[in-house]
Amino acid sequence: MKLCLNVALLTTAGIAAGLWILSAPQAAISANALVSVPGNPERGAAVFHVGGCASCHKPADYEQTDDDGIPPLGGGQRFSTDFGTFVAPNISPDTATGIGSWSDADFANALLKGISPEGEHYYPAFPYSSYSRMTLQDIADLKAFMDTLPAVNRANEPHELGFPFSVRRGLGLWKQLYLRTDPVIALDDTDTSLLRGRYLVEGPGHCGECHSPRNALGATDYSRWLGGAANPDGDGSIPNISPHASGLADWSENDIAEYLSSGFTPEYDVVGSSMAEVVENTARLSGSDRSAIAAYLKAIPAVAAKPDD
Repeated sequence: MKLCLNVALLTTAGIAAGLWILSAPQAAISANALVSVPGNPERGAAVFHVGGCASCHKPADYEQTDDDGIPPLGGGQRFSTDFGTFVAPNISPDTATGIGSWSDADFANALLKGISPEGEHYYPAFPYSSYSRMTLQDIADLKAFMDTLPAVNRANEPHELGFPFSVRRGLGLWKQLYLRTDPVIALDDTDTSLLRGRYLVEGPGHCGECHSPRNALGATDYSRWLGGAANPDGDGSIPNISPHASGLADWSENDIAEYLSSGFTPEYDVVGSSMAEVVENTARLSGSDRSAIAAYLKAIPAVAAKPDD
Protein backbone atom coordinates (compact mmCIF):
# COMPACT_ATOMS: atom_id res chain seq x y z
CA MET A 1 0.00 0.00 0.00
CA LYS A 2 2.79 2.37 0.94
CA LEU A 3 4.60 1.52 -2.31
CA CYS A 4 1.45 2.30 -4.34
CA LEU A 5 1.10 5.63 -2.56
CA ASN A 6 4.72 6.54 -3.26
CA VAL A 7 4.32 5.62 -6.92
CA ALA A 8 1.18 7.73 -7.13
CA LEU A 9 2.93 10.69 -5.52
CA LEU A 10 5.91 10.36 -7.84
CA THR A 11 3.62 10.10 -10.87
CA THR A 12 1.69 13.18 -9.79
CA ALA A 13 4.91 15.09 -9.18
CA GLY A 14 6.20 14.03 -12.60
CA ILE A 15 3.03 15.19 -14.32
CA ALA A 16 3.13 18.49 -12.45
CA ALA A 17 6.78 19.02 -13.39
CA GLY A 18 6.01 18.23 -17.02
CA LEU A 19 3.11 20.69 -17.10
CA TRP A 20 5.30 23.33 -15.44
CA ILE A 21 7.92 22.89 -18.16
CA LEU A 22 5.35 22.90 -20.96
CA SER A 23 3.74 26.07 -19.61
CA ALA A 24 6.99 28.05 -19.52
CA PRO A 25 7.05 31.23 -21.66
CA GLN A 26 8.87 30.66 -24.93
CA ALA A 27 10.29 34.01 -26.08
CA ALA A 28 12.03 33.21 -29.34
CA ILE A 29 12.52 36.54 -31.13
CA SER A 30 16.01 37.90 -30.54
CA ALA A 31 17.43 41.34 -31.21
CA ASN A 32 19.56 39.81 -34.00
CA ALA A 33 16.41 38.72 -35.84
CA LEU A 34 15.37 42.37 -36.17
CA VAL A 35 18.69 43.86 -37.26
CA SER A 36 17.87 43.39 -40.93
CA VAL A 37 14.34 44.83 -40.67
CA PRO A 38 14.64 48.46 -39.56
CA GLY A 39 11.26 50.03 -38.85
CA ASN A 40 9.67 52.62 -41.10
CA PRO A 41 7.10 54.80 -39.26
CA GLU A 42 5.26 55.76 -42.45
CA ARG A 43 4.58 52.12 -43.25
CA GLY A 44 3.89 51.51 -39.58
CA ALA A 45 0.98 53.95 -39.61
CA ALA A 46 -0.97 51.66 -41.94
CA VAL A 47 -0.25 48.65 -39.70
CA PHE A 48 -1.41 50.67 -36.68
CA HIS A 49 -4.71 51.53 -38.33
CA VAL A 50 -5.52 48.06 -39.66
CA GLY A 51 -4.72 46.72 -36.20
CA GLY A 52 -7.16 49.13 -34.57
CA CYS A 53 -4.74 49.71 -31.71
CA ALA A 54 -6.33 52.98 -30.62
CA SER A 55 -9.80 51.46 -30.34
CA CYS A 56 -8.83 49.35 -27.33
CA HIS A 57 -6.03 51.40 -25.82
CA LYS A 58 -7.55 54.88 -25.83
CA PRO A 59 -8.82 56.18 -22.45
CA ALA A 60 -12.23 54.94 -21.36
CA ASP A 61 -13.62 58.49 -21.27
CA TYR A 62 -12.04 59.64 -24.53
CA GLU A 63 -14.21 61.61 -26.96
CA GLN A 64 -12.97 62.08 -30.51
CA THR A 65 -12.62 65.76 -31.41
CA ASP A 66 -10.24 65.57 -34.35
CA ASP A 67 -11.18 63.19 -37.15
CA ASP A 68 -7.56 62.91 -38.23
CA GLY A 69 -6.03 62.64 -34.78
CA ILE A 70 -4.92 59.54 -32.91
CA PRO A 71 -6.23 59.19 -29.35
CA PRO A 72 -3.73 58.98 -26.51
CA LEU A 73 -2.79 55.37 -25.88
CA GLY A 74 -2.79 55.42 -22.09
CA GLY A 75 -5.27 52.55 -21.83
CA GLY A 76 -7.83 52.06 -19.08
CA GLN A 77 -10.81 50.64 -20.95
CA ARG A 78 -12.42 47.68 -19.19
CA PHE A 79 -13.58 44.57 -21.04
CA SER A 80 -15.89 42.16 -19.23
CA THR A 81 -15.69 38.50 -20.26
CA ASP A 82 -16.68 35.09 -18.92
CA PHE A 83 -13.19 34.83 -17.45
CA GLY A 84 -13.19 38.18 -15.65
CA THR A 85 -12.54 41.83 -16.46
CA PHE A 86 -9.50 42.83 -18.50
CA VAL A 87 -8.14 46.37 -18.39
CA ALA A 88 -6.38 47.68 -21.50
CA PRO A 89 -2.79 48.69 -20.68
CA ASN A 90 -0.83 51.80 -21.52
CA ILE A 91 0.91 51.27 -24.89
CA SER A 92 2.12 54.84 -25.34
CA PRO A 93 5.89 55.46 -25.55
CA ASP A 94 6.06 56.57 -21.92
CA THR A 95 9.16 54.95 -20.44
CA ALA A 96 7.77 54.61 -16.91
CA THR A 97 4.21 53.37 -17.45
CA GLY A 98 3.99 52.56 -21.16
CA ILE A 99 6.18 50.68 -23.63
CA GLY A 100 8.77 53.38 -24.25
CA SER A 101 11.52 51.31 -22.68
CA TRP A 102 10.74 48.21 -24.76
CA SER A 103 13.22 47.02 -27.33
CA ASP A 104 12.08 45.94 -30.78
CA ALA A 105 12.59 42.34 -29.64
CA ASP A 106 10.37 42.94 -26.59
CA PHE A 107 7.68 44.30 -28.88
CA ALA A 108 8.00 41.40 -31.32
CA ASN A 109 7.79 38.79 -28.55
CA ALA A 110 4.64 40.47 -27.20
CA LEU A 111 2.87 40.38 -30.57
CA LEU A 112 4.13 37.06 -31.89
CA LYS A 113 4.47 35.02 -28.71
CA GLY A 114 2.27 36.77 -26.15
CA ILE A 115 5.26 37.19 -23.83
CA SER A 116 6.00 40.31 -21.77
CA PRO A 117 9.50 41.82 -21.41
CA GLU A 118 9.44 40.38 -17.88
CA GLY A 119 8.94 36.90 -19.30
CA GLU A 120 5.28 36.46 -18.33
CA HIS A 121 2.41 35.24 -20.49
CA TYR A 122 -0.06 37.82 -21.73
CA TYR A 123 -3.74 36.96 -21.67
CA PRO A 124 -5.19 36.37 -25.16
CA ALA A 125 -7.59 39.28 -24.63
CA PHE A 126 -4.56 40.90 -26.26
CA PRO A 127 -5.06 39.31 -29.71
CA TYR A 128 -1.60 37.85 -30.18
CA SER A 129 -3.31 34.68 -31.41
CA SER A 130 -3.88 36.70 -34.61
CA TYR A 131 -0.78 38.90 -34.44
CA SER A 132 1.29 35.70 -34.39
CA ARG A 133 0.84 35.66 -38.18
CA MET A 134 2.41 39.09 -38.68
CA THR A 135 5.74 39.63 -40.40
CA LEU A 136 8.76 40.95 -38.54
CA GLN A 137 8.88 43.87 -40.98
CA ASP A 138 5.34 44.97 -40.11
CA ILE A 139 6.10 44.63 -36.42
CA ALA A 140 9.26 46.74 -36.74
CA ASP A 141 7.34 49.35 -38.76
CA LEU A 142 4.52 49.42 -36.20
CA LYS A 143 6.97 49.93 -33.33
CA ALA A 144 8.70 52.75 -35.24
CA PHE A 145 5.36 54.50 -35.75
CA MET A 146 4.18 54.06 -32.17
CA ASP A 147 7.44 55.53 -30.91
CA THR A 148 6.45 58.79 -32.64
CA LEU A 149 3.16 59.14 -30.70
CA PRO A 150 2.71 61.19 -27.52
CA ALA A 151 3.75 59.57 -24.26
CA VAL A 152 1.05 59.20 -21.60
CA ASN A 153 1.99 58.72 -17.97
CA ARG A 154 -0.74 56.47 -16.61
CA ALA A 155 -0.07 53.48 -14.42
CA ASN A 156 -1.68 50.24 -15.51
CA GLU A 157 -4.45 48.67 -13.46
CA PRO A 158 -4.50 44.94 -12.76
CA HIS A 159 -6.98 42.66 -14.47
CA GLU A 160 -9.79 41.42 -12.25
CA LEU A 161 -9.70 37.64 -12.63
CA GLY A 162 -10.60 34.86 -10.26
CA PHE A 163 -8.78 31.56 -9.78
CA PRO A 164 -7.68 29.67 -11.87
CA PHE A 165 -7.65 32.36 -14.57
CA SER A 166 -5.49 34.59 -12.38
CA VAL A 167 -2.60 32.10 -12.74
CA ARG A 168 -0.75 33.32 -15.83
CA ARG A 169 1.47 30.27 -16.02
CA GLY A 170 -1.51 28.21 -17.12
CA LEU A 171 -1.61 30.25 -20.33
CA GLY A 172 1.47 28.35 -21.48
CA LEU A 173 -0.69 25.25 -21.80
CA TRP A 174 -3.39 27.26 -23.59
CA LYS A 175 -0.77 28.39 -26.10
CA GLN A 176 0.40 24.81 -26.61
CA LEU A 177 -3.14 23.95 -27.62
CA TYR A 178 -4.26 27.00 -29.55
CA LEU A 179 -1.50 29.42 -30.56
CA ARG A 180 -0.77 28.92 -34.25
CA THR A 181 1.03 30.78 -37.01
CA ASP A 182 -0.26 28.97 -40.09
CA PRO A 183 -2.97 30.55 -42.25
CA VAL A 184 -6.56 29.77 -41.30
CA ILE A 185 -7.75 29.42 -44.89
CA ALA A 186 -5.78 27.79 -47.71
CA LEU A 187 -5.82 29.95 -50.84
CA ASP A 188 -4.48 30.06 -54.38
CA ASP A 189 -0.89 31.09 -53.68
CA THR A 190 -0.58 32.78 -57.07
CA ASP A 191 -3.23 35.42 -56.35
CA THR A 192 -1.32 38.21 -54.61
CA SER A 193 -4.46 40.22 -53.80
CA LEU A 194 -6.09 37.25 -52.06
CA LEU A 195 -2.91 36.53 -50.12
CA ARG A 196 -2.68 40.17 -49.06
CA GLY A 197 -6.30 40.10 -47.94
CA ARG A 198 -5.73 36.91 -45.97
CA TYR A 199 -2.74 38.42 -44.23
CA LEU A 200 -4.62 41.59 -43.27
CA VAL A 201 -7.74 39.78 -42.03
CA GLU A 202 -6.09 36.84 -40.28
CA GLY A 203 -3.09 38.78 -38.95
CA PRO A 204 -2.94 42.46 -38.00
CA GLY A 205 -6.65 43.07 -38.68
CA HIS A 206 -7.55 40.22 -36.26
CA CYS A 207 -11.11 40.12 -37.63
CA GLY A 208 -11.65 36.58 -36.38
CA GLU A 209 -11.23 37.69 -32.77
CA CYS A 210 -14.72 39.21 -32.87
CA HIS A 211 -16.41 37.61 -35.88
CA SER A 212 -15.68 33.96 -35.04
CA PRO A 213 -17.14 32.02 -32.10
CA ARG A 214 -14.97 30.69 -29.28
CA ASN A 215 -14.82 27.45 -27.38
CA ALA A 216 -15.14 27.01 -23.61
CA LEU A 217 -11.48 27.93 -23.12
CA GLY A 218 -11.75 31.15 -25.10
CA ALA A 219 -9.99 29.89 -28.24
CA THR A 220 -11.25 30.70 -31.73
CA ASP A 221 -13.45 28.05 -33.33
CA TYR A 222 -11.80 27.87 -36.74
CA SER A 223 -14.46 25.49 -38.06
CA ARG A 224 -16.84 28.46 -38.10
CA TRP A 225 -14.33 31.06 -39.25
CA LEU A 226 -15.91 34.52 -39.54
CA GLY A 227 -19.40 32.99 -39.21
CA GLY A 228 -20.49 35.40 -36.50
CA ALA A 229 -20.36 35.19 -32.72
CA ALA A 230 -22.04 36.25 -29.54
CA ASN A 231 -21.29 39.82 -28.49
CA PRO A 232 -19.01 39.64 -25.45
CA ASP A 233 -20.78 42.73 -24.10
CA GLY A 234 -24.03 40.75 -24.08
CA ASP A 235 -25.85 43.11 -26.44
CA GLY A 236 -26.88 41.43 -29.70
CA SER A 237 -24.34 39.52 -31.78
CA ILE A 238 -21.31 40.05 -33.98
CA PRO A 239 -22.39 39.47 -37.60
CA ASN A 240 -21.43 36.72 -39.98
CA ILE A 241 -18.97 38.10 -42.55
CA SER A 242 -18.42 34.89 -44.51
CA PRO A 243 -20.00 34.63 -48.01
CA HIS A 244 -23.07 32.79 -46.67
CA ALA A 245 -26.69 33.83 -47.16
CA SER A 246 -26.69 34.85 -43.49
CA GLY A 247 -23.50 36.85 -44.10
CA LEU A 248 -22.10 38.66 -47.12
CA ALA A 249 -23.45 36.47 -49.93
CA ASP A 250 -25.37 39.37 -51.47
CA TRP A 251 -22.47 41.79 -51.17
CA SER A 252 -20.06 42.22 -54.07
CA GLU A 253 -16.36 42.81 -53.55
CA ASN A 254 -16.97 46.44 -54.45
CA ASP A 255 -19.74 46.63 -51.82
CA ILE A 256 -17.37 45.38 -49.13
CA ALA A 257 -14.54 47.67 -50.18
CA GLU A 258 -16.94 50.64 -50.19
CA TYR A 259 -18.23 49.74 -46.74
CA LEU A 260 -14.66 49.64 -45.42
CA SER A 261 -14.12 53.10 -46.89
CA SER A 262 -17.36 55.00 -46.22
CA GLY A 263 -19.32 52.87 -43.77
CA PHE A 264 -22.29 52.60 -46.14
CA THR A 265 -23.87 49.19 -46.77
CA PRO A 266 -25.33 48.26 -50.18
CA GLU A 267 -28.75 49.19 -48.70
CA TYR A 268 -27.35 52.62 -47.71
CA ASP A 269 -27.48 51.90 -44.01
CA VAL A 270 -24.61 53.42 -42.03
CA VAL A 271 -22.16 51.47 -39.92
CA GLY A 272 -22.76 51.72 -36.19
CA SER A 273 -21.64 50.47 -32.82
CA SER A 274 -18.00 49.38 -32.41
CA MET A 275 -17.74 48.63 -36.13
CA ALA A 276 -17.82 52.38 -36.76
CA GLU A 277 -14.36 52.60 -35.18
CA VAL A 278 -13.15 49.75 -37.35
CA VAL A 279 -14.29 51.59 -40.47
CA GLU A 280 -12.58 54.76 -39.27
CA ASN A 281 -9.38 52.72 -39.37
CA THR A 282 -9.97 50.81 -42.61
CA ALA A 283 -10.86 54.08 -44.34
CA ARG A 284 -7.21 55.09 -43.83
CA LEU A 285 -5.91 52.05 -45.69
CA SER A 286 -5.03 52.08 -49.36
CA GLY A 287 -7.78 51.23 -51.83
CA SER A 288 -5.84 48.14 -52.88
CA ASP A 289 -5.76 46.86 -49.30
CA ARG A 290 -9.51 47.34 -48.88
CA SER A 291 -10.05 45.52 -52.16
CA ALA A 292 -7.78 42.70 -51.00
CA ILE A 293 -9.78 42.31 -47.79
CA ALA A 294 -12.98 42.22 -49.83
CA ALA A 295 -11.58 39.58 -52.19
CA TYR A 296 -10.57 37.39 -49.25
CA LEU A 297 -13.98 37.67 -47.55
CA LYS A 298 -15.67 36.51 -50.76
CA ALA A 299 -13.21 33.63 -51.25
CA ILE A 300 -13.40 31.93 -47.86
CA PRO A 301 -15.81 29.06 -47.11
CA ALA A 302 -19.39 30.13 -46.39
CA VAL A 303 -20.46 29.47 -42.80
CA ALA A 304 -24.05 29.63 -41.60
CA ALA A 305 -24.66 31.84 -38.62
CA LYS A 306 -26.03 30.00 -35.59
CA PRO A 307 -29.45 31.20 -34.41
CA ASP A 308 -28.04 31.96 -30.96
CA ASP A 309 -25.08 34.03 -32.21
